[in-house]
Amino acid sequence: MKKKKIYEGKILGLSLYDLTIQGRKVRREIIEHRGAAAMLAIDNDNKVILVKQHRYPHGNVLEIPAGTLEKRENPKKCAFRELQEETGYKAQKMTPLITYYPSVGYNTEAIHCFVASGLSKPGDLKLDEDEIISVVKIPLKKLIKMILSGKIIDSKIICAVFTYAAKKKLL
Repeated sequence: MKKKKIYEGKILGLSLYDLTIQGRKVRREIIEHRGAAAMLAIDNDNKVILVKQHRYPHGNVLEIPAGTLEKRENPKKCAFRELQEETGYKAQKMTPLITYYPSVGYNTEAIHCFVASGLSKPGDLKLDEDEIISVVKIPLKKLIKMILSGKIIDSKIICAVFTYAAKKKLL
């Protein structure tokens, strides 16, 4: 295997890999990403705390709070930090829900999803300079209907909500 780094940015890189697979030489373009943490935060009224933000080229999108891991950062630590930064909520506990790879054919990113519980009242948001976010709360059952109707397009929220619902036997 031979690797050639093509680009290295703030949150991702691009490398070319020359490989031999079953005796054939192939070249793969791979996006390298540190990974992310995402949180399914459900309050005492069974409402999911979401963030609404503009995502070019898709426009305004509803998502669960999430963020890229810092270098060598523990995913759970990232989850606590990102929940507070993006929503103002603090969680007492982060329970692992699922880890998945959104694009296994060309991307190294792993998304670590957690259930955030023991939520305290929100404080101030601590957004990155490029984030314009509003916090939205939607009942879990309504959110499931929105996913099934195609109104929700983000993979993090789809994976987290359906994994949670399946584990709780809500489907």
